[in-house]
Amino acid sequence: MSKRSNRSIKLTPEEFRYMALLHELTGVHVRDCIVDDENERIIFLVNPDEVGKAVGPRGLYVQKLRKILGKNIEIVGYSDNLEDQVRYALTPARVREVRVANRPGGKKVVYVSVEPSDKGIAIGKGGKNVSRAKLILKRYFDIDAVIIA
Repeated sequence: MSKRSNRSIKLTPEEFRYMALLHELTGVHVRDCIVDDENERIIFLVNPDEVGKAVGPRGLYVQKLRKILGKNIEIVGYSDNLEDQVRYALTPARVREVRVANRPGGKKVVYVSVEPSDKGIAIGKGGKNVSRAKLILKRYFDIDAVIIA
């Protein structure tokens, strides 16, 4: 699967401040932060084994950050492996298969097959879960579109 260097990602002072805040609150190593103004949310990427610690007991840290920052907070596991990152970005939907297709004009599309009963979860209300996956995959793997099948 394709990999991409993190060195090409430039954090804004705002994103850096949010990452420091989550780290101070939880002690978790925060790998990245994406401010998604369109969906009024902040997406934090952390090591997969620290997602629960970042969320906190009964969502305590997510609730605290939501109050402090005034935006929805989402915690997602990070991987430099495309297939794993797709799975983390679409959790709790159960991903069956991930395929990458190169389209004319150099566009890269990811087709994700999920359990039929999880299709709504993968897409999310108003498409917000698939949108989250696209933001993360564009940033790390230069993926132009995510299609849930």
